[in-house]
Amino acid sequence: MCTTNKPPEYWMKEAIALASYGMHRGYGGPFGCIVVKNNQIIGKGFNSVLATNDPTAHAEIVAIRDACKSLGSFQLTGCDLYTSCEPCPMCLGAIYWARPDRVFYACTKEQAAEAGFDDAFIYKELDRAPNERKIPFIPLQIPTSDKPFQDWKEKEDRTNY
Repeated sequence: MCTTNKPPEYWMKEAIALASYGMHRGYGGPFGCIVVKNNQIIGKGFNSVLATNDPTAHAEIVAIRDACKSLGSFQLTGCDLYTSCEPCPMCLGAIYWARPDRVFYACTKEQAAEAGFDDAFIYKELDRAPNERKIPFIPLQIPTSDKPFQDWKEKEDRTNY
C-alpha cells in the first residue's frame, strides 16, 4: 500500500496515459479511466471497442469492471474514478450504478464532439417518447411479464442494490 497521498492531477495523468496507450495500439478511441481507493489504482481501462467488437467496452466500463473484480463487490464505495473525458450517457449510468464517491474528468463532452465522438444525439433520444426514437422502443406485455419482479419481491435472501 502506498504511504503518500498523491494529488488528483497525478491520477488524472494515469488515466490520460491509458487513453493514449489504447488509442495508439488500435484498441479504440482516445479514452482512459482508473479507479482509485486508499491511494492505489484498483481498476483501470481504456477504450477497447474496436479490439473487442464490443460497443460497451468504453474506458469507464472496463475500469469499473476491473475495480469491482478487485474489490469483490458490485459497488465502488470509497473510490474515486478518474476519466480522461466527461462520460457518455452509458458510462454515466454505469458510474451511478457503481456508486463511487467522486468522479474527476479531464476533457468535456464538447471536446469529444469536436474530435468526432458526439453523444449529443443520445441525450436528445432520451428525452423523446420511446415510440418516437430513431430506434423505436415498443412495449410488449405478456401475462407473465412481471413474474420475475413478483418473485424478486418475495425472495427473502435478495441483495438490494
